[in-house]
Amino acid sequence: MTAATPSPLFPRVSTPAEYAAVPRDADAVLEGLDPEQREVATALHGPVCVLAGAGTGKTRAITHRIAYGVRAGVFQPASVLAVTFTNRAAGEMRGRLRQLGAGGVQARTFHSAALRQLQYFWPKAVGGEVPRLVERKAQLVAEAAARCRVRLDRNELRDVTGEIEWSKVTQTVPEDYPAAAAKSGREAPRDAAEIARIYAGYEQLKRERGMIDFEDVLLLTVGVLEERHDIADQVRRQYQHFVVDEYQDVSPLQQRLLELWLGDRESLCVVGDASQTIYSFTGATPDHLLNFRTRHPGATVVKLVRDYRSTPQVVHLANGVLAQARGRAAEHRLELVSQREPGPDPVYAAYADEPAEAEGVARRIRELITPVEQGGGGVPPSEVAILYRINAQSEVYEQALADAQVPYQLRGAERFFERPEVREAGLLLRGAARAGSADPALADADVPAQVRAVLSTRGWTPEPPAGSGAVRDRWESLAALVRLAEQFCAGRQVTLADLVAELDERAAAQHAPTVEGVTLASLHAAKGLEWDAVFLVGLTEGMVPITYAKTDPQVEEERRLLYVGVTRARRHLSLSWALSRSPGGRPNRRPSRFLNGLRPGSAASVARAPGGGGGIERGGATGPVRKRRGPVHCRVCGRTLTDAGEMKLMRCEDCPSELDEALYERLREWRAEQAGQLGQPAYCVFTDKTLLAIAEAVPGTEGELAGIPGVGRRKLDKFGADVLALCSGRELTRTEGADQDGGSGPEEPARNSTEK
Repeated sequence: MTAATPSPLFPRVSTPAEYAAVPRDADAVLEGLDPEQREVATALHGPVCVLAGAGTGKTRAITHRIAYGVRAGVFQPASVLAVTFTNRAAGEMRGRLRQLGAGGVQARTFHSAALRQLQYFWPKAVGGEVPRLVERKAQLVAEAAARCRVRLDRNELRDVTGEIEWSKVTQTVPEDYPAAAAKSGREAPRDAAEIARIYAGYEQLKRERGMIDFEDVLLLTVGVLEERHDIADQVRRQYQHFVVDEYQDVSPLQQRLLELWLGDRESLCVVGDASQTIYSFTGATPDHLLNFRTRHPGATVVKLVRDYRSTPQVVHLANGVLAQARGRAAEHRLELVSQREPGPDPVYAAYADEPAEAEGVARRIRELITPVEQGGGGVPPSEVAILYRINAQSEVYEQALADAQVPYQLRGAERFFERPEVREAGLLLRGAARAGSADPALADADVPAQVRAVLSTRGWTPEPPAGSGAVRDRWESLAALVRLAEQFCAGRQVTLADLVAELDERAAAQHAPTVEGVTLASLHAAKGLEWDAVFLVGLTEGMVPITYAKTDPQVEEERRLLYVGVTRARRHLSLSWALSRSPGGRPNRRPSRFLNGLRPGSAASVARAPGGGGGIERGGATGPVRKRRGPVHCRVCGRTLTDAGEMKLMRCEDCPSELDEALYERLREWRAEQAGQLGQPAYCVFTDKTLLAIAEAVPGTEGELAGIPGVGRRKLDKFGADVLALCSGRELTRTEGADQDGGSGPEEPARNSTEK
């Protein structure tokens, strides 16, 4: 396969218009970065871990790292795969990379990257067409439940679907679900055995109809790469450098796929913040981020703590929310330092009941969005958000905003590019682009003017219509397209066809433009977004933390959820709660415990723990593990080694080997037995190159074994005694190695019936 092959593995070529503002050279890419961001951008070799607090410019750091590597000639654009978790984040990353002159780099979600590879390799690996993707998973789950004579209401259906998704990303098969759910402390929406039957029925329905779901995409891609070494090698030849954003949200299945993409190499940069782990209910775990240095002892670790998003007042509150946190993620928390000018203090407000809280919030927003010349705050409605714990809380705020004549949009409602007026506008703009200069009304106009002319025929006007409702919603959609055209064309020579192509790409990635209205969203949906003004509402015990958060880890995740909410605000922050649900009700609600010691008149419940500052840590870890090296030289001829495999062997491939062949065969047999016991691929124990290096060096002590590339702290603890025994010529008894814990590599492989 070559770069000229029309394969889904290869990116499209960017248009000339997309290179208009490209930095002049590699050094120019580094301009404007702070010292820690610059360290990220220039750390192009070996494993790199970026611990990035909220608002510290992590996307800027990693996109400049990729662009610097490309512009400096270290990375070939097509050899880089940047992975994130949302289509919006991937679209933003692609846009920034284009502006920096690295438009050929792939930036995708895990599912998108896996699906493209699966579609490309399926005919070769399995034959025929890839099974169809399930479009309405909940509908299929409902059908499976009906087959099991179980009736689920709307909420139960959503929750059972979530349990099935969790099971698959944690590689739990139906018969193992009850035990796995109990071990994880999950609050199952129905009897666990009942959910297991529905899960099994759901898998059976998919098989009968030749369908797969998004979790199957990952499972099947993992299966193909594990079973077909030729395909795995082909993917690894294509992608040689990896960047993973939001690494704290990686599931065991996604980590397993990442390791298969990587193979023996360590050209990996991960970015994350354990304090923003809020998706554990989907199978996400910060363990991969927190254990990165253990798995990669020579890693460079860079901490970003300079907060460019929020004022010192907001940052102080955010640090305070985490100061009382407990658990492993809390031990690694970052103490943010604001880089902005001071702003107003956060506002705390208690209300008699929920309607009063909603009315009070709507009134304050009305004041904020009123133009400055009329005595208001002059904040655009699109720069204001109301964030709540569960979606059911939105209704009272929708009504209050409508009564106050404040435009709003529900995040997570109908997708922007699926709105009828947006689809119609896309067709009209595509037709106008084809007509080009043949249309005299558009011949001499710039692109934004052409867009305004086209959309004016469908209801766009320079000023919004009065009131709210469907007419205002339609206008907001068209106005968002006009603003997008103005932003896209700013400072660049582009055509209407270029804009249409941009709209098509955004629609495919669901990367919607900004709609001019106050955002209503859950705290989970707000992750990755930011606004000038944020209203955190409903902050009572039983809601934040939510009632069903029983265990310490569950409560701590609720605390992190509030932290995410606080760090969405740039300047204005309001925190409120209602003492009762309805007017006239008993005022027996209490403010969230997470505000103790922060809101006026409250006392902290526990002493505050110190937070971690920023900086750079190069290589090394505690214990007898190898330190980060400079150039690696062949121990036979002395040549500087650059190939990863040769560096593991510590010699050139063609230099004479001192291999103890009998030891090598014993090590291979031992590795196969270990892999079988753990249910993992053999390379997760030790790679072939590491076994060769051990058989050549024949280490006699733990320190000598630790000095071999590929033997880290974790594997030394887990396998060191066995390996040293084999090197000494002693045969292992059956109990040696049989009682060792798992965990050096991916989790136990799925035995899901959809895996090939």
